[in-house]
Amino acid sequence: MTDDGRTYRGAAAIEQWLNRSASEFTYTIELTEAQQTDPTHYVATHHLEGDFPGGVVDLRYQFSLRDDLIERLVIEP
Repeated sequence: MTDDGRTYRGAAAIEQWLNRSASEFTYTIELTEAQQTDPTHYVATHHLEGDFPGGVVDLRYQFSLRDDLIERLVIEP
């Protein structure tokens, strides 16, 4: 998975990213759009507001599935 320009590979690295991102800032998140671009690729747009730098951002979560599991995830503005 890739977030903020950094790539995390493997369960341990992704778990560390999750723990850090969940506790680093306080924010609200709202799903504003979701679409399936082909049979295995999706894009979900979320609006975040909180105490992170800038305070407001819309993020695109682009992900692909394989065997009903997320194979790849990229989070970017």
